[in-house]
Amino acid sequence: LLDAGDDVLLATRQGKAIRFAGDEVREFQSRNSTGVRGMRLAPGDEVISLSILHRVGTSSEEREDYLRFAPWKAEREGEPTMPLDRFELLRAKEQFILTVCQNGYGKLSSAYEYRRTGRGGQGITNIDNIGRNGPVVASFPATKAEQLMLVTDQAKLIRIHLGDLRVIGRGSAGVRLFDVGKGEHVVSAAKIDEQEEPENAAEAMVAAELAQDTAPDTGDTIGGDAAEGPEGGQ
Repeated sequence: LLDAGDDVLLATRQGKAIRFAGDEVREFQSRNSTGVRGMRLAPGDEVISLSILHRVGTSSEEREDYLRFAPWKAEREGEPTMPLDRFELLRAKEQFILTVCQNGYGKLSSAYEYRRTGRGGQGITNIDNIGRNGPVVASFPATKAEQLMLVTDQAKLIRIHLGDLRVIGRGSAGVRLFDVGKGEHVVSAAKIDEQEEPENAAEAMVAAELAQDTAPDTGDTIGGDAAEGPEGGQ
């Protein structure tokens, strides 16, 4: 669902992406309308995902300043020029884009690197070295508190913690996530919560009842009546 002030991120199979303001797409009168161009695709390319990003309201100078000193960077020299409270606000609101490719490679990058442009352009690099990586399979927002499930066309799967994946640049080629076999390809990627939380009060109540029903019996079954005669032991 798209709210006022959100941005749209389109990612393509050949490693391109475009980010534009959601309000650049006008509301159409009919569901059957033909729509407007979101991105100009190269021959043979196609859009494989759409993500909604929350707009923070930063300037290009602020984003560059933050990215030079981002907490996830391995090497940082000096201090950002922006006030500390502003830096902490950008840190708190930072989103990350996970991109996964067919040959098992992928990466996690800061959404601040995806600058907002006008709708209908050719976009910018989402991941490099498509020749090695293979076409992009999935690209969506993710956090280090989540896990990633990858499935191949040979019915193999792997589940990895995104907390083990370091954040790297948008234009980089990525790292190996899944060591697929010869001729094997990743066909699906999904993020999984580290700990599933109940979606509502009713679900929480059911979960509590199940936990109570399956809890170990702490009574005196073995040391009490059950151990005294044959009937109790059946």
